[in-house]
Amino acid sequence: MPKYVYSFTEGNKDLKDLLGGKGANLGEMTGLGLPVPPGFTITTDACRYYMNHGENPPELQEQVGAAIVHLEGVFGRTLGDASHPLLVSVRSGAKFSMPGMMETVLNIGLNDNSVLGLAEFAGNERFAWDSYRRLIQMFGKTVLDIDGEAFAEALDAKKAAAGAATDVELTAEDLKELVETFKAIVLKETGEAFPQDPRMQMNRAIVAVFNSWNTDRARIYRKRERISDDLGTAVNVQTMVFGNLGADSGTGVAFTRDPATGRPGVYGDYLPNAQGEDVVAGIRNTLSLADFEKIDARSYSELRDVMHRLENHYADLCDIEFTVEKGKLWMLQTRVGKRTAGAAFRIAIQLVDEGLISMDEALDRVTGAQLSNLMFPQFDASAVKTLLTKGMAASPGAAVGAAVFDSATAVEWAAAGRSVILVRRETNPDDLGGMIASAGVLTSRGGKTSHAAVVARGMGTTCVVGADALDVDLVAQSFTVGGRKVLSGDIIAIDGTTGEVFLGDVPVVPSAVVQYLEEGLDKALAAIAGDTDASELVLAVHRILTHADKVRRLRVRANADNAEDAARARRLGAQGIGLCRTEHQFLGDRRRVIERLILAREPDAKAEALNALLPLQRQDFVELFTAMDGLHTTVRLIDPPLHEFLPDRTELAVRVARSEERGSAVAEDLELLAAVERMHEANPMLGLRGVRLGLVVEGLFALQVRAISEAAAQLKKEGKDPRPEIMVPLVGSHVELDLVRDDAETIIAQVASEWDVDLSIPIGCMVELPRAALTAYKIALGAEFFSFGTNDLTQTTWGFSRDDVEGAFFNEYLEDRVFKVSPFESIDVDGVGALVKIGVEGGRRTRPDIGLGVCGEHGGDPDSIHFFNAVGLDYVSCSPFRVPIARLEAGRAAVGAAGSDSR
Repeated sequence: MPKYVYSFTEGNKDLKDLLGGKGANLGEMTGLGLPVPPGFTITTDACRYYMNHGENPPELQEQVGAAIVHLEGVFGRTLGDASHPLLVSVRSGAKFSMPGMMETVLNIGLNDNSVLGLAEFAGNERFAWDSYRRLIQMFGKTVLDIDGEAFAEALDAKKAAAGAATDVELTAEDLKELVETFKAIVLKETGEAFPQDPRMQMNRAIVAVFNSWNTDRARIYRKRERISDDLGTAVNVQTMVFGNLGADSGTGVAFTRDPATGRPGVYGDYLPNAQGEDVVAGIRNTLSLADFEKIDARSYSELRDVMHRLENHYADLCDIEFTVEKGKLWMLQTRVGKRTAGAAFRIAIQLVDEGLISMDEALDRVTGAQLSNLMFPQFDASAVKTLLTKGMAASPGAAVGAAVFDSATAVEWAAAGRSVILVRRETNPDDLGGMIASAGVLTSRGGKTSHAAVVARGMGTTCVVGADALDVDLVAQSFTVGGRKVLSGDIIAIDGTTGEVFLGDVPVVPSAVVQYLEEGLDKALAAIAGDTDASELVLAVHRILTHADKVRRLRVRANADNAEDAARARRLGAQGIGLCRTEHQFLGDRRRVIERLILAREPDAKAEALNALLPLQRQDFVELFTAMDGLHTTVRLIDPPLHEFLPDRTELAVRVARSEERGSAVAEDLELLAAVERMHEANPMLGLRGVRLGLVVEGLFALQVRAISEAAAQLKKEGKDPRPEIMVPLVGSHVELDLVRDDAETIIAQVASEWDVDLSIPIGCMVELPRAALTAYKIALGAEFFSFGTNDLTQTTWGFSRDDVEGAFFNEYLEDRVFKVSPFESIDVDGVGALVKIGVEGGRRTRPDIGLGVCGEHGGDPDSIHFFNAVGLDYVSCSPFRVPIARLEAGRAAVGAAGSDSR
């Protein structure tokens, strides 16, 4: 019989696939002998069965029943018993942490009878009724799908009537009345009374957790984090311990290091006389753990010991949830904590220096996405700014945008191209869409472990929380602070590093990490001398990136079309140019020369146009090869159809028609229109372009090959070391390449003789058509290298025109999970990737020493880099800005790190 239920005593941290992260870690802590309330985990297998069949596995009810009976025997209490009740929580727990995205129900087992028994057993009537109202509220919202605002409004009304500022001030009588109000809400909204059967409560809560795996917010979160929809969630049923029993009880969240900065120490939040959801929800501003020490020194000391033990055991930052019940500490959860990008690098190096992990493991702990985050600009400290207030720095960065006060507006305005800052009293899981759309998140309530803080850190979004000077009016769509009123649409700026909130725009400056990457370690440290945090971060990035360079097999080149971009790429660590797009050199004033070439009918006129371009092209290459002296520079011969260099067909036709009406038509315009009409193609991206253009337009490729060769010859004469490579685009047949190669080799030999230098210029081609990949074994006979053009290879494999389809139906395809991610963003491993693999194997079979690289946008995508490393490419090429990211990910690929990381 399938086993769907595991006691915490049977679990461990290596069973995350089966028990989810929370269940696996509860089992691990139980095995370590830490004070964990007993319970059991329902496996992800059970959830997947439910998703596939629409009902629980037939064995589940019996196994859950047996597990509950076991708990009742351990505690000598019965679930929902009128005199001595056992209460449990039902919580989600997927393999990868999804904070706030799925459901939790506390205090299951309470009903109209057991609440009285709980009050007598605890000797605290207020606590019992508070626990009961929480159950009805959570059960109503989570299981019965009642709008949570109905309960929130009733609670606010009761507090107002009682003259209570917070729910803690409500009396037992107030809470009894609130329970009746909540039960009335349930009856009104569902047509049924709140269930009094504890087993029914638990069973329905389990199903609600299963269903929460597929809520909109959970799907949005998984889509963003690239978590598979097929994993499902486990369910954890755990004996309740109570932080709302009075002043000697409470609940909190702790981090073994600061998840925002990485600083060692004790960080977290504590709420006395509260249950765990109060901390995460941010509905009350929390106390610090230093305050907790003053309140309960013994429990604080025990917590510190547990934190130290867990961090050493997991060798990583740990995120811990705990409850104190009448002075007794209980551990409710631990997990490897999410952290900001800067914290990830600093913590990784700290753990190396403490002897807990190796440099390979440190490299595994950071990602290219995190490094990219550190390269974004920061606010200019010297700028004149208008400070509104200061809250808690929850997730670093510099964000400027229009203030918006609801998630829907944030999504709408961001889709229209506006930068927005989402302002809320506190966020909840339903705000996820708005948080993703926003440049930053600002809340007036909550602490560093609130929903807003945890989710924003995980997404790398700038966030400031607990700015309690803000009076946020969601109805009026405004906030007031210090006598100033900020309306929806007003520009504000938030600093997630300092917690500062500013009115208006604030200028930004390059980050210290970019300064290091471009100018070197010594100059960067000199520029930030005195800023300890920035210096530690730069040193951490330097050490990890240096190690990545040491261990990686893949070389990293850059896509650059001019000397300026090439020089920047070299400063950022590029080991050559993998793609120089020569068509970009024909823009601007040179467009007129191209027009002359197209219009030329006679050989002399064509020669004149080509001769005019030759010195211009040669100088382009002299500058480019100088910038990359000593490094390989792959020059792609002109690729796009020539009509792209002509005026727009419609605009030109209108201009000619108007001129003809006035009787003043210009002969040149008439010629241009005739040329445009002659060259018009229904699908130009699959028409006369690439190698076809070079074979049809006589002298065009020859011009470029001569310019490349003469530039190399000139620099060799000057004692430099140019290393050009000539790349032929859109090759589909080995015959095409052979024809171009024969002409190119003749020209190279001529130039070498004319300049009296030795010119060895490799000739290869792009592999961007399925046929090229499938016949790579033939093409390799004439190609010294392949560069996979994965942008066009994706288009031609899928039959997509990228410019058309991304706006037409990609959103629907992503929503329907046809794609998990756009195939233009990350390589389609099963389709396009299979062709790349075929091309690699075919090329190497024919020519074992053939050079293999990729120059599409995928060359800078972390997941794609891991794939390219696995199939045996020699290098990736990407935009200059992404070179450091590619270097890091190539190193991670070498040490076996996963392409994506949930951390």
